[in-house]
Amino acid sequence: MAHGRIRARLRRSHFYTFGCLRPCTTDEGPHPLQGPGFSRTVHCNQPQIHEKRPFYYCKNDISTTKYNVLTFFPKALFEQFRRVANIYFLLAACISASPISPFSPLSMIAPLAFVVGLSMAKEALEDSRRFLQDVKVNHRKVNHHKGDGVFGHRLWQNIMVGDVVKVEKDKFFPADLLLLSSSYEDGICYVETMNLDGETNLKVKRSLESTLALDSDEAFKDFIGTIRCEDPNPNLYTFVGNLEHERQVYPLDPSQILLRDSKLRNTEYIYGVVIFTGHDSKVMQNSTRSPSKRSTIEEKMDYIIYTLFTVLIFISIISSIGFIVKIKFQTPTWWYLRPDNIESQYDPQKVGVAGLSHLVTALILYGYLIPISLYVSIEVVKVLQATFINQDIHMYDEETGTPADARTSNLNEELGQVDTILSDKTGTLTCNQMDFLKCSIAGTPYGVCSSEVEVAAAKQIASDLEDDDSDLSNFPMPNKKGHHVSWENVGVAEEYELETVVTSKGDEDEKHAIKGFGFEDDRLMNANWLQEPNTDDILLFFRILAVCHTAIPELNEETGSFTYEAESPDEGAFLVAAREFGFEFCRRTQSSIFTRERISASGQVVEREYKLLNLLDFTSKRKRMSVIVRDEEGQLFLLCKGADSIIFDRLSKNGKVYLEATTMHLNDYGEAGLRTLALAYRRLEEKEYSDWNDEFQKAKAAVGADRDAMLERVSEIMEKELILVGATAIEDKLQKGVPGCIDKLAQAGLKIWVLTGDKMETAINIGFSCSLLRQGMKQICITTNSDSNDVKQAIKDSILNQITNATQMIKLEKDPHAAFALIIDGKTLTYTLEDDLKHQFLALAVDCASVICCRVSPKQKALVTRLVKEGSGKTTLAIGDGANDVGMIQEADIGVGISGVEGMQAVMASDFSIAQFRFLERLLVVHGHWCYKRIAQMICYFFYKNIAFGLTIFYFEAFTGFSGQSVYDDWYMILFNVCLTSLPVISLGVFEQDVPSDVCLQFPALYQQGPKNLFFDWYRILGWMANGLYASIVIFLLTVTILYDHPFREDGQTADMAAVGTTMFTCIIWAVNVQIALTMSHFTWIQHLFIWGSIMSWYVFLTIYGTLSPEYSKSAYHLLVEALGPAPIYWSTTLLVTVTCNLPYLIHISLQRCFNPMDHHIIQEIKHYKKDIEDQHMWIRESSKARQETKIGFTARVEAKIRQLKGKLQRKHSFLSIMSPVHK
Repeated sequence: MAHGRIRARLRRSHFYTFGCLRPCTTDEGPHPLQGPGFSRTVHCNQPQIHEKRPFYYCKNDISTTKYNVLTFFPKALFEQFRRVANIYFLLAACISASPISPFSPLSMIAPLAFVVGLSMAKEALEDSRRFLQDVKVNHRKVNHHKGDGVFGHRLWQNIMVGDVVKVEKDKFFPADLLLLSSSYEDGICYVETMNLDGETNLKVKRSLESTLALDSDEAFKDFIGTIRCEDPNPNLYTFVGNLEHERQVYPLDPSQILLRDSKLRNTEYIYGVVIFTGHDSKVMQNSTRSPSKRSTIEEKMDYIIYTLFTVLIFISIISSIGFIVKIKFQTPTWWYLRPDNIESQYDPQKVGVAGLSHLVTALILYGYLIPISLYVSIEVVKVLQATFINQDIHMYDEETGTPADARTSNLNEELGQVDTILSDKTGTLTCNQMDFLKCSIAGTPYGVCSSEVEVAAAKQIASDLEDDDSDLSNFPMPNKKGHHVSWENVGVAEEYELETVVTSKGDEDEKHAIKGFGFEDDRLMNANWLQEPNTDDILLFFRILAVCHTAIPELNEETGSFTYEAESPDEGAFLVAAREFGFEFCRRTQSSIFTRERISASGQVVEREYKLLNLLDFTSKRKRMSVIVRDEEGQLFLLCKGADSIIFDRLSKNGKVYLEATTMHLNDYGEAGLRTLALAYRRLEEKEYSDWNDEFQKAKAAVGADRDAMLERVSEIMEKELILVGATAIEDKLQKGVPGCIDKLAQAGLKIWVLTGDKMETAINIGFSCSLLRQGMKQICITTNSDSNDVKQAIKDSILNQITNATQMIKLEKDPHAAFALIIDGKTLTYTLEDDLKHQFLALAVDCASVICCRVSPKQKALVTRLVKEGSGKTTLAIGDGANDVGMIQEADIGVGISGVEGMQAVMASDFSIAQFRFLERLLVVHGHWCYKRIAQMICYFFYKNIAFGLTIFYFEAFTGFSGQSVYDDWYMILFNVCLTSLPVISLGVFEQDVPSDVCLQFPALYQQGPKNLFFDWYRILGWMANGLYASIVIFLLTVTILYDHPFREDGQTADMAAVGTTMFTCIIWAVNVQIALTMSHFTWIQHLFIWGSIMSWYVFLTIYGTLSPEYSKSAYHLLVEALGPAPIYWSTTLLVTVTCNLPYLIHISLQRCFNPMDHHIIQEIKHYKKDIEDQHMWIRESSKARQETKIGFTARVEAKIRQLKGKLQRKHSFLSIMSPVHK
């Protein structure tokens, strides 16, 4: 409590020179709010007014569901009847009630109702999960003003416009609020907007002077006011409005606005009044309605069904023409048809009516060409696939207890066809934790621990060197005696370059026992730095870390140590590092900073005070921060930290002693994926400082638009002639396994874009950390370096010129190993995404190995995703964890949400959710690959079996004079798709594996079978259709030919139609089930049970059906037991037809495996002969070949390193070859 009071007395606004500026109401005056877009009026502390006309502002509850109670049936039915097959069966079901239908109405309506009903039930189940997560968010609680100065809890969904709320530390804001006051007496607060824009730095917000007195619950008893402001809009960084309070009008700007889903940090509480609620809030304005997504395969399936429809109509027309010919010329002579009493559809005098009625009959009769059960089978398979994804123990996060969650199963196969991944940064790739890892002081590097990037690269080098050893040995170098020097004996310098990246403790838990401090080097720890040379520089380095910041210390009474509330994780890591080095920041007052310094080998701690005279805070434009302090000896210092490019430009001639060494170390740190800052100082004279401070105070007190420029100019005067001390290297902790995951995805041939709200420097650092960027990669930065008053066309011309030059540079590049990275900011994207530039931008981006978009808004993320999706025509996947990622998650073909700590908005909008980015590797490379091949093979097989079955009906009808007679019993036709062939195809879709999961990960190039669509292209689809056509011809011709004239029973009787139809149907059941058995690569007892069980169930059904009364079984009465079973010709026909139908496929697959095998065929053969166990070297060599050529990921980084070393060896070899004659 005492600490809270101390902190409350701090006027923290004094810490900021450039940020947190309070508008001057007297000079600027209120904003003129006229015209459209500025009609909102909010009556503060009077929410009930907004329930009446003309207000009716929306409620604060949110919904991310596709449906609600009123829209479910119409929208869900629309979704079902977007499928063309369902429309056909709906029409067929309607016609089945007429006398011209060959089937009963029940046999047509029941399957359709079952299929549509099951699909709608699945949609309802999946949407109910979104609803439950919406309820979870809407039922969060916040303190709101009940009246008479009393606050109490209320659900978020019940918060109304005009409500006064009290939000406490580390809580989310429930709506868009106007900040009235905070726990700090000058009304500032710290806000984390990571959920909105991805930035980890805290933003400083500041209330108006006029509302500072509203700092307690009782103060709101009589508080009223009116806000007039802009209407709801998606602009996160702008706000225009006025507050009318106590007969005064005050202008409002974004610095007083607290946005929904951002979080209060480093501030005990704030009071605010609600301006925008629910879907009017800016974060929800940036989201889009949940789209209805369909997979590429499902869309292509419609075209296949169109093809089958064409075939159906074609054969129906042929049948109708044949029927007309029969009716016109032959039926008048058929006296037994009673020409004098004939129905209109058989009347020779009305051939038009007869032909039309037969056309309708034929369309229904041949309808089995169109597989109605395909949709329901796919639905069942996808639900089971989703269940396996959810149950995958390898995608279960033990730390949070979170499994993977397939929130929609419609897109399972789409996971196997992804071409481009668009990823958020903060919370997705990184975990928002900074570790102080290395530093350079006085030109000497310190810190022996390796970054995650170095460790990952070292592991790859270890595995690759074994394979490359023979290649490297191809560069023998003659020594002075003429002997050859092997690779192992190459000079120490080359070996050191590889060895330096392997130094790692390996045990991550031990390595980072202290949060924010991963540094290890005994030379600086425990006051050992006192034995180092340049101790004065080291002392200054530590003091800059401990003094140059804006943080507040908090004493942890349990541990006795200090924790720090800092504006950014970087600053917190610096203070933790200073504490561990023996320079602990322990106390802050309005004008002083206190540290506890251990500057003797005895370990004695001395408390020192530094008078804080001025603080020039960090901004993204300045890229540096400085403090001017007076130490206890009375000396004046300017201590500065900032980006190396900024600091180096401000060094004095005498301050560049360590510049060359420090620059080399910074390059090494950048290659290791670390974030770097340079540290410098300057000693000041009293008069110099006094004169400068007078100018500075004048600039600080100035009012008007030139204030910022004046402050910057005065600051520039002081922040020069600096002396370089050293540099820091901080690891922005990636989530576990991110480098390895990105590397594997790159090897699988996937392109990866990073879209982040962070500033460009941070995004580039993360690019290096993730190995999306590396040393030697050419960076193309597209920016707008124009003034704001430049005309729009001039800016666009500049951007187009940059894009054109970059495109030309890539085309002229002759080095096959050259890699390019495109980096672009949000301001430039505003112009680039317009119609006249977006296609040129996309063409450039596609040619680059990696793309990083920084400072982008949520809307821009969605627009970039749309551009990639529509412009490339390929499958996109967006992954993120925050509300700012919702737009791109919904816009992408597949949206993946990270169920992290920053709310659940991304998860609620996603199609799949995982706990960590690293699980994306298994989701795509394993489950995506499997699901794509399963669904593709399943659909092809479905069309094959329906063509094989449906065309036999056409052949028989043609054979019997186009009579409209079906050769099969109605129950046979109903059971064909429902029971007798459904389970084997479901087992194919659920359990099929071309290779096991571990092999998928070892051979990531297998994934490219999906994006290349090798298993669902028209060649394969038409091949399966041709196979079905062949099977139908074989089944019909062989069955009819064998049974037509041959004796069937012992008494010499030939087969009747029932016997022919049943024998033909038996052949179909055997042929299609044996075909699926030949198609499968992976068998379990379930597949065997379903395939052979389906065949046995046919005989069981036929036996039971035949025992029923002839009233029900009709011509099938005792058919199997008395007629078919005892007849050898029945069994021999079945065997002959089955073998003949499947022999071509068997020959085709055998020839393909022998002469043109696919990748998985080779792996299957290796696994079958157990070569992966008997010949490990061969297995490793083959797996190393199974990588898509890539220029990103640590594998590409390692390969570049090895190429560099080979080049050095080659040059050394050439040099020694030239010098050898000289020595002789």
